[in-house]
Amino acid sequence: MTELAILWSILLAQVMLALAMAFALYRIVKGPHAQDRVLGLDTLYINAMLMLVAFGIRTANTVYFETALIIALLGFVSSIAFAKFLMRGEIIE
Repeated sequence: MTELAILWSILLAQVMLALAMAFALYRIVKGPHAQDRVLGLDTLYINAMLMLVAFGIRTANTVYFETALIIALLGFVSSIAFAKFLMRGEIIE
């Protein structure tokens, strides 16, 4: 019974994360300002990372955890690059 409850709760979490990803994608497309688009992109990569973690828990495969770590690192670096570009207009000085 508990294993079934865990599987159903992971499935529900994945459905909710997919819905959050859809809302973030909407914010990226319809954002009135560049800052809104950057925040939507940050939310999208965080939700994608969490989706991979949930899928890794569901399948008990460690490859998904490593992929989620790579997405987290690349997402952080891209957020810094976008913020620097919006502040100064250039990324590399």
